[in-house]
Amino acid sequence: MQTLPIKIGTRGSTLAMVQARQVRSELMSAHGLGADEIEIVTIRTTGDRVTDRPLSEIGGKGLFTKEIERALYDGDVDLAVHSMKDMATVLPEGLEIAAYLEREDPRDAFLSPKAATIRDLPHGAVVGSSSIRRQAQLKRMRPDLEVVMYRGNVDTRLRKLKDGEVDATILALSGLRRMGLEAEVTEAVSVRDMLPAVAQGAIGIQVRADDAAARDLVTPLNHPLTEIAVSAERAFLKVLDGSCRTPIAGHATIGEGRVHLAGMALSPDGSECHETDMEGPASDAVNLGTAAGEEVKGRLGPDFLASWE
Repeated sequence: MQTLPIKIGTRGSTLAMVQARQVRSELMSAHGLGADEIEIVTIRTTGDRVTDRPLSEIGGKGLFTKEIERALYDGDVDLAVHSMKDMATVLPEGLEIAAYLEREDPRDAFLSPKAATIRDLPHGAVVGSSSIRRQAQLKRMRPDLEVVMYRGNVDTRLRKLKDGEVDATILALSGLRRMGLEAEVTEAVSVRDMLPAVAQGAIGIQVRADDAAARDLVTPLNHPLTEIAVSAERAFLKVLDGSCRTPIAGHATIGEGRVHLAGMALSPDGSECHETDMEGPASDAVNLGTAAGEEVKGRLGPDFLASWE
């Protein structure tokens, strides 16, 4: 039996709070709980505190999760809500993802007052992005563009764009939609032009592995197709030892009991790119993702791998 109030741990950004409130709402609907029976606990992470340097310089993906996971591990919260693209491929011992909400649109969103698409940007335009995956794909598509480091939450990045600090930026469409900011989007970028980050658009609910009550609580919220797709993508990333220092993209879709996975590994400057495209039974999603990762890894030479270091 779960002790009340249920405590949900999350980052304090606007988007993170929207996601936590979505989980709270779904828990209320699934179990007939009142709002006062579910408490949202905001936890400031290292990634939120340090905003003047690229993530790759200060520790990578875990910077947005480790303090929340510590609170979960210590029993200060019962559940943790995460954007799955922020999660390391190997979770801390004793913690697990017990449910995935239905995935939002995983595509990237192009925002610019100066062009309708990335290809329409003027020569030498300045694009702000903190994602080295987006930076590498932008440089591959448009080597003439100047891509600059661009950190901060969604509100901060939109303000910088409106203030003219950059000519364009690229953000996750899912986050903008969840925040009601879809009208800010100039173009939803096709996955053929920019393959999304692994697990982009997916929300995961993390629990302690030995907490059966918490697991039972969130199980009704799990969206099986999202779980399959994200599992395939994360297996692909795990083989390549992906971190915030490695430009890697992966996108899985499910149809008629089969999973289709497109994956990509790039050099940071976008000059070299290795792609894979695999399909198999949805029941074998993790093995498919692993095989796709091994295929790409087998093509990476020492010079390419050195570019990631």
